[in-house]
Amino acid sequence: MSRLSSVFIGVAVLCSAQSALAETERESEVKQLVKKAAAHIKTNGLDKACKDFSSTDTGFLKGELYVFVQDVNIKVLCHPTNARLVGKELLDLKDADGKAFNHEMAELAKSKGSGWITYRWPNPVTQQIGTKTTYIERVGDMIVGSGIYK
Repeated sequence: MSRLSSVFIGVAVLCSAQSALAETERESEVKQLVKKAAAHIKTNGLDKACKDFSSTDTGFLKGELYVFVQDVNIKVLCHPTNARLVGKELLDLKDADGKAFNHEMAELAKSKGSGWITYRWPNPVTQQIGTKTTYIERVGDMIVGSGIYK
C-alpha cells in the first residue's frame, strides 16, 4: 500500500470516528432534553409545559430539536412544530417508508418506559424527509420525546 493510500485511509477513519462521536453527543443532548421536559411536565403541568416547549426562550425548541408529547395511545398532546397534529390520534401513522413507527413507540413506552425509535420523517428545518432517531420516555400516561436527524 502506498503512503498516500495510507494517509487517505487514516483520514477516512478519523472522519468516521469524529462523526460517530458527534452523533453520540447529539443523542446525549436529545436524551437530556427529554429528561428535562419530563421533569418540567411533572413540576409545571402539561398546559404550561406545552407552552414552554413551543418557545425559543425556554431551551426546549432549538433548530431541529423540539419536544413532543403524546398519550400512550399516540394521541398528540403537544407538538411545537406542527400544531395541526395536536388532538389527533396517530397510532396508525406511517413514516415515508411505510413503517408504523408509532406502534413501536407505544409498545416501547408501555414495555420498557424509555428508549430509541428510528424512522423517516420530515425535518422542520430543511423540509426534507430524513432518518430520525427519537428518544422517548414515559411520564404517567404520556410519552415525551425528541429526536435528531441523521
